[in-house]
This record gives sequence, C-alpha cells and structure tokens, in this order.
Amino acid sequence: VQLQASGGGLVQAGGSLRLSCAASGFTFDDYAIGWFRQAPGKKREGVSCISSSDGSTYYANSVKGRFTISTDNSKNTVYLQMNSLEPEDTAVYYCAARNNRWLSVFPGDYDYWGQGTLVTVSS
Repeated sequence: VQLQASGGGLVQAGGSLRLSCAASGFTFDDYAIGWFRQAPGKKREGVSCISSSDGSTYYANSVKGRFTISTDNSKNTVYLQMNSLEPEDTAVYYCAARNNRWLSVFPGDYDYWGQGTLVTVSS
C-alpha cells in the first residue's frame, strides 16, 4: 500500500494550489482518505477528509469555504483544492488512508500515510 502526495509549492497569499494523493496497492472502496498538515513546532492536524464510499466530507473550520476535497475513484486519487491561501496554511501536507469508510480527523485513526508535500504561502 502506497500513498503519493504531490502538488505542494510556494505561492503568494490569496493564491491557489491543488494537492494530489495517488494511492496504489488498494482500491478506494470503503476507505476514508484524509489530508493533514503539520507546521513547524505544531502538532499534526486534520484538514479535510472524504469517504470514498458515499462522498461525505469534513473540513476543519480553518479551511472551510477555501479548501475542497474530491476523489476520482477510477484513478485512485484524492485531490485537495486550496484557494485563498493564507500564510497560516504553510505546512507539510500529508494524505492518509483509513481502512474504514467513516470520517475521522484523528491521525491515529489512519492506517497508511504518504510522504508529505510542502506548502509555503508567502505574505
């Protein structure tokens, strides 16, 4: 099982980025996929998650209305569209898969993790 996160980069405040999380070794059926982020000196926090079985989603309050999570089950890929980025969004972003379709924002509930992709938002 592998998760490959990509799409990070440097962007100015107000800009946009789209992160991708490509999964291999398993199919998305009955999995929940989450995006987490960790800024220097801070704990890893849940940003958004989606259930591949019914498309239900969750967003942290800090990103609600700015970020959109989506999935393309035919490509085993989950996306995180990030708009109106703020310097506070700067962090390493990780995707993770949970062998359970129920949504969760707790890192300990996830079974598989991808490597991080760095998002830097300049002011």
